[in-house]
Amino acid sequence: MEYGFFNIAAERPNDVAIVDSYRSLTWSEFYDRVTRLGRAFEGAGLRRNDHIAMLMGNRAEFLEILCASLLSGIVVTPVNWHFNAEEVAYVVDNCDAKGLVVDERHLEAAKIALDNPGLRFKVATGAPIGGDALGYEEFVSGGGDDRFPLDVEPGGYMLYTSGTTGRPKGVNRNLASSGASIEGLLSMLSIMGAPLGVQPGGAHLVTGPLYHAAPLGFSSMAFNGGATTVIMDAWTPEATLDLITQWQITNTHMVPTMFVRLLRLPDERRAAFDPSSLQAVVHGAAPCPVWAKEAMIDWWGPVLYEYYGATEGGMATITPQEWLEHKGSVGKAAAIYRIEIRDDDGDELPTGEAGTVWFRSLLGSETFSYYKDEEKTKGAHLEPGVFTLGDVGKLDEDGYLFLTDRKSDMIISGGVNIYPREIEQVLTTHPAVADVAVFGIPNDEWGEEVKAAVELIKGREPSFELEQELIEFCRERLAHFKCPRSVDFEAALPRHSTGKLYKRLLRDRYWNREGRFI
Repeated sequence: MEYGFFNIAAERPNDVAIVDSYRSLTWSEFYDRVTRLGRAFEGAGLRRNDHIAMLMGNRAEFLEILCASLLSGIVVTPVNWHFNAEEVAYVVDNCDAKGLVVDERHLEAAKIALDNPGLRFKVATGAPIGGDALGYEEFVSGGGDDRFPLDVEPGGYMLYTSGTTGRPKGVNRNLASSGASIEGLLSMLSIMGAPLGVQPGGAHLVTGPLYHAAPLGFSSMAFNGGATTVIMDAWTPEATLDLITQWQITNTHMVPTMFVRLLRLPDERRAAFDPSSLQAVVHGAAPCPVWAKEAMIDWWGPVLYEYYGATEGGMATITPQEWLEHKGSVGKAAAIYRIEIRDDDGDELPTGEAGTVWFRSLLGSETFSYYKDEEKTKGAHLEPGVFTLGDVGKLDEDGYLFLTDRKSDMIISGGVNIYPREIEQVLTTHPAVADVAVFGIPNDEWGEEVKAAVELIKGREPSFELEQELIEFCRERLAHFKCPRSVDFEAALPRHSTGKLYKRLLRDRYWNREGRFI
């Protein structure tokens, strides 16, 4: 089978390639639009290795811009549309964007960035917005239809961290080795999903925001392997089940909070769903409670594949069969990496001991840098090609990695290390809990004490009695020193749509009040 959207357009021109909330495109239509868009970039004066930015929701235009950048040799930065106007303007300026494409729904967030004097073109979907900005369809139609050569070096993308601490940072990685071709890159990308059960063809459901590395990466793998790509604009558990049924979805990417919300659906709704089309449900981005994964496997079958990695790189994977034998593990290192567990002095620790998780690239040259931030880049590397994502974990005798927590989230109370993830895993099993975050707050005697913030399921109300019930629930299952001393009830936890929790927003209420910082 030929891989890459251009080859699929030649093989199956009239099959459906993309479906979103606005339109449906065949492979032929998609390839034609991508070609015109890439030529429009050239017509605006952009050249190879120039940067553009897009503030784009989950819609077909996102993949059009991405693929046009690959063909024309341009680097595109997808901007998080949850950012405010100042944050968006910072990213557009920091990535040296020479062009900006904006989703009409996010014009308010782009209002400062659109005034950036370095932009050679400004484009927005929907009705014209005036000034020197063009409509997206007008911009596309103005491009030529000459096909791009496929044997040249491709463009790529540069993603930014989500900015949970400080300014977002651009993660500069080479998608392909020097001298690689567009066709070679997309062929490699298409087969990268195989260890996680993503097979060629079928249909892929996009559940998360495409500006994030995981939804972008896995949808790109599936799409260039010939999968019809169905794009959700906003996620709900009910719509997920409906779309899987309607399109006979074979693979998708989800985050653990989605599993919990799916499992909270009424019994009759769950019983009516037929999961038989699913071949692979890939998950990562946040810790998955063991009970939730067990329940999902019982419901959907052994189709849950897990990975551990980040925008910066690194990859561990685990199949459902492996996980059932190593419950709680996030997997073994992918073929191009070695996982090393080291102490604070940088010395490697023996099997079974917890320390900082480091990835060593076995390709030698494969690494990353933070764009325009040498100090942060240096701090993330032990040596060239050896880097950490800031997590604490341990390896078992078979080489499977078990994560303990993020180093920055660890609570130190009376000199004892307490890992919030373990406590969160317990609290998520309580029937009243929809979501939970555990963190340390100031304590004059012990330094820190354990606090839990809980989002309740619909129909349950906060009360002193429920707080005591949750604390006692923990004490029955964990050593008492690990258990929260108090519980805050939140209407909704500050969780990113990718599943990542902005725990600092909860923690800082207490540390800033004390005039102390951790």
